[in-house]
This record gives sequence, structure tokens and C-alpha cells, in this order.
Amino acid sequence: MITLDQSPLDPAFVQDPYRFYDTARATGPVLYWNDYGMLAAFDHATVHALLRDKRLGREIPDELRMPVPDHLTDFYAVEEHSMLEHEPPRHTELRGLVLRAFTSRRIAGLQGDIEEICADLIARFPRDADFDLIPAYCTEVPVRVIARLLGVPEEMGPDLLRWSSAMVAMYQAGRDRAIEDAANTAAREFSDFLRGYIDARRDDPRDDLITRLIAAEEDGQKLSTNSLIGTCVLLLNAGHEATVHSLGNAVHCLLQNSVPAITPQVVEEVLRFDPPLHMFTRYAYEQVTVGDQTLSPGDQVALMLGAAGRDPAVYTAPDRFDPDRKATAHLAFGGGMHFCVGAPLARLEMQVALTALFDACPDLHEADAPRYADSFHFHKLEQLMVRL
Repeated sequence: MITLDQSPLDPAFVQDPYRFYDTARATGPVLYWNDYGMLAAFDHATVHALLRDKRLGREIPDELRMPVPDHLTDFYAVEEHSMLEHEPPRHTELRGLVLRAFTSRRIAGLQGDIEEICADLIARFPRDADFDLIPAYCTEVPVRVIARLLGVPEEMGPDLLRWSSAMVAMYQAGRDRAIEDAANTAAREFSDFLRGYIDARRDDPRDDLITRLIAAEEDGQKLSTNSLIGTCVLLLNAGHEATVHSLGNAVHCLLQNSVPAITPQVVEEVLRFDPPLHMFTRYAYEQVTVGDQTLSPGDQVALMLGAAGRDPAVYTAPDRFDPDRKATAHLAFGGGMHFCVGAPLARLEMQVALTALFDACPDLHEADAPRYADSFHFHKLEQLMVRL
């Protein structure tokens, strides 16, 4: 078995993980990553296949389940009811109910809201002064959209951001007790808020996603309050966090390249070129051959989404951003039964937000060289200082 060593906390890796991916892909493409203690797949073909292989999944096998530490009971109480952490039949039930509420028509109907939010934020940009576009725009667009979608007050934005950031930090390399305590507190506060809000919506239904989730039913099955909470938290954390990073990475990329118009093709190329999520893990439920390696039941494998998007076997000149590229679909939203349920909304947000930004600010330019945050397996900018 070929092994490799690469700390996800190494500053050079954080700023440019793609060099490491190229070396690993050429060596492997399936290798044992010592720092994570598991096999990792770096090529497009293997990642694509494993995302769709039903012999693997997200749900922890019973024999590997460990007692939940007392200081993380609130966090894992939410995780227990997240469809992301389940396999069929529970995943099928939850996803089916969510899709009954999270319809393409409902998402398309948000375009006017997104345009209004973008215009409002752009109007507030300072003139003749440097400012950080991440909090001023990239963060605010998705959190205000998700607030409108769920039906919670937009003034809850700061709380939603704080809760989301604290909970998502649990998946970053190098988490410590302080991160765990903050995540547990956030999960408890978020759950308490949602429980009260869901109860209010049962008595006073509105035209929002929470009301639709309450009403959603399939074969006599409805979402419990705990499942509603887990679903709302997932929609915020997975959808909002990824879109924030996607927008930041996209703006940085587009400012470095001359792009005449923000077409859907440009959005797809940005997601291939510099995606927000670089690693997604799966458990093996039976023996699976991966390349020239074998996964035994209970083994984990890392699917390197960020590496798959730069595979030269699929993409010509993969390290070059090409707005006219027409090639195999990227894997930034995952694949198989766990394909991101919020992908249509993320694509719409990016299309509208990037178009609005560059149409209104044609002279936008970077005021300083941006740096990526030490947050692997998320790939995001610490800040993006710009000037009009």
C-alpha cells in the first residue's frame, strides 16, 4: 500500500492544495493518507464511482458507534436527525419529504428576492475605500436568502451566521475542545429557536419552507419536530456555508480572468476550478475494491472532490480557468443519493449575485492579495479586500 503524508494544517497546502492533489493523483490515484488514517481517492473516475456506490455511505456502522461525550450531546442530537448522516430507508424518507417542500418552482421564485438583496448590499459598498467583500456581500447574500426561504426574520442573520459557523467548524482539520463547546452551544441555541418557531408555524402557517416542511407528507409519513430541526439546520449549514465560500472563490477567480458575462457555464467552471468543499468521506458497508486497494466493512475513504475537478484525464489544461469550457460535469455538489439537495438554489444564487456584482461594479478590483483560511476540508478565503 502506498502511503503519503500531508498535514491539512500546513500553510503551503492551505494556500494551494492542488499541487499536492496532482502528485497524489499521479502516484495513486488511490493512496493511504496517513494524516487522516484512511484511503483517499484523488481521480475523477474513482470519486465519481464511489459517490454512487451503494456499498458505501455516510451513516456510521453500528459497530463503530461510540458513546457521545457529555459536552457534545446537543450537537449530535441535531446530527442524529440530519438526512446527510443517514442511508436508506431513513435517508429516502427524509429526502423525499424535503423535496416535496424544496421544489424547483419555489427556488425559481426566489430570483427576485436574490436580486433585491444583492442590489441592497451593493448600494451599501463604500466608495474610494478598501473593504472586505466576504462579510459585505458573499456572506450576506446566502444568509438573507436562506432566512427568507425558511421564513425566519432576516434580522436573525447574525445569529444564523454565528450558529452555522460554530457548527460547521466541527468538520475542519484540527478541531479542539473550544470548537466542540462552541458547536454544542450553537446547536442547542439553534434547536431551541427552531423548536419555538416550528410550534408557532403549526398554528400560523405561512408561505415559507418551514410551513411547507410541516405540511409535507409521503405515504402517511411526516417529519417529526426533531427531524424538522435537523433538516433546517442542514439547509442552513450545508447550503449557506458552501455558497459563501463559492462566491468568495468565484469573485477572486473572475477578478483574475477576463470574463465578458456571467453565464451558467462560467458558474460551473468556477465550481470545478476552485470548489468550496474538497473532501467528503464514506464508510464501507461491505468489502469494496478501490483501485488496487481494498476497503473492509467499517473502513472510511476520503473522496477528494477538489482533486477530481483538476483531473487531466477529464479536463484539458485543468489548472487553467476556462469560461468557455465544455466538459464532463464537475463533482462540487457530490453525487449519488447524497447529491446536494440545495444545488439548484446555490447555482441560482451564484448566477444572480455574480451578475449583479460585476454589472454594478465594473471597476471592482482586489486591493490586496487574498489568502485562504486554515479551514480544510473547506476551501475558503479569509478575506477578500477590494476597492471600487
